[in-house]
Amino acid sequence: MCHASILVVDDEPIIRDSLAEFLTAEGFTVAACGSAEEALRLAAQTPFAVALCDVQLPGIDGLELLNRLLKLGPQTFVLLITAYGTVDNAIAAFQRGAHDYLLKPIILTEVLAKIQRLLRYRELHLENQHLRRELHRESDRDMVVGPSFAMQRVLEIVRRVAPTPSTVLIVGESGTGKELVARAIHRQGAAPDGRFLALNCAAIPHELLENQLFGHRKGAFTGADRDQAGIFVHAGSGTVFLDEIGEAPWSTQAKLLRAIEQKEILPVGANEPIKVDARILAATNKNLTKEVEVGRFREDLFYRLNVVTIAMPPLRERREDIPDLVEALLAKHAQTLGKRITGVSHEAMRILLACPWKGNVRELDNALQRAVILGEGPLIVPADLPPDLVPHLDDPALVDDLGEAVRRFEKLHIERILRRSPDKKEAARLLGVGLSSLYRRIAELGIEPS
Repeated sequence: MCHASILVVDDEPIIRDSLAEFLTAEGFTVAACGSAEEALRLAAQTPFAVALCDVQLPGIDGLELLNRLLKLGPQTFVLLITAYGTVDNAIAAFQRGAHDYLLKPIILTEVLAKIQRLLRYRELHLENQHLRRELHRESDRDMVVGPSFAMQRVLEIVRRVAPTPSTVLIVGESGTGKELVARAIHRQGAAPDGRFLALNCAAIPHELLENQLFGHRKGAFTGADRDQAGIFVHAGSGTVFLDEIGEAPWSTQAKLLRAIEQKEILPVGANEPIKVDARILAATNKNLTKEVEVGRFREDLFYRLNVVTIAMPPLRERREDIPDLVEALLAKHAQTLGKRITGVSHEAMRILLACPWKGNVRELDNALQRAVILGEGPLIVPADLPPDLVPHLDDPALVDDLGEAVRRFEKLHIERILRRSPDKKEAARLLGVGLSSLYRRIAELGIEPS
């Protein structure tokens, strides 16, 4: 448990210095200050494991500091120090989110015992969070589903590429399930029990992205009081998934290229590279070919990522997959929310099949989560769905019979693709099916030759 970072906040120098000296001798990394304002500045720079805060501070008091610290770092465990050992004070502290408290005069052995207990609890807490996330991800295992030709083609590529060490580029609109496909590749790969670590390159400021990817050395920048590993090291021999790779800055792209080609990274502030063994999967909703042409994306990195490309079709082009997706998503949300939902009514399914789903599977997922929350019976009915979906019920292309509805949507989709590309070979490629399969479906669905 040593090397955990501890924040000590007390305006009495003797207490503050004694605590800092004692905890440093016990192997902790300690930052000490005498005011809440300085504590908040330090907490904004460093994620502390435990904060020891005096209740009586000049300016902002300890209870208000507690509130602000927990907003800055919800994972920080706060231990309040008080000379007023009343029940009311303790209750107020715990109501605000404190995890424990100390009474003055302080006994250093008691401080150490409480910190060690909090750190053990923190480790269990973080481990439980990780397990819950993994359980949730496992519940997403069946989300890559669908009988459509396009989705079956995706699943076939996943099956073939997963056992290899090849990099894979997954392209498609936002919400189509690119990360789910990446997880499917990882699960079917050579190290399914290894870590799968995902990083959204668009969600992290450019100046922090390299630190998240490659880590840093102590002293690399202000506040870097210890070495920190990035996700390439944490992933081990598992998988690193780089979402929205098209948003990575030019300088970072060069370092990613080295990670792929040389299997090594250079942490920020380091002089010697580190060997890494993680597999790299990437995804984007951008056209990287055009990004290369205009000079926003490195051509050499593009070719290294683009060894195998998986194109995720938008949901509007694979409506025949909607019933399977609805079944899987309903089961997931019903289990999570403790609801007994067995399916959807015919009218509700007609609405779901008719919607444009501009947000793709993510939008469908959100709509069904809402429906499960609001639903009161065993079946989801139109009243449970978001109101803006209901107008699609009047779509003249819909019928009550589910099989016939799916058949009509498949026919409309193939006809749309054939209008866009009359060449059957090109149309088959766009649909993600073989040429013979396309001819068979044209005959079965009664599609007139153009």
